Amino acid sequence: MKVKVIVTLKKSVLDPQGTVIKQALNGMGYNNVKDVRQGKFFEINIDEKDQKSAEEKTEEMCKKLLTNLVIEDYKIIETQ
Repeated sequence: MKVKVIVTLKKSVLDPQGTVIKQALNGMGYNNVKDVRQGKFFEINIDEKDQKSAEEKTEEMCKKLLTNLVIEDYKIIETQ
């Protein structure tokens, strides 16, 4: 089963990398870009047949390794 996860900085955390990306886009003429928040994307192939079990295991992975829960949020966006 394949599980997709997006990890982003919490809204209250400054994102200097996103700021630099926004400035670069504006410098390239994309003046309508108001804000950029960067993050991480994980696509995890897990040997599980049950969707709920796969998502529970992925939740554990996110909490233990894939995210820094102090400054990041995560969301499972798809399981197939």
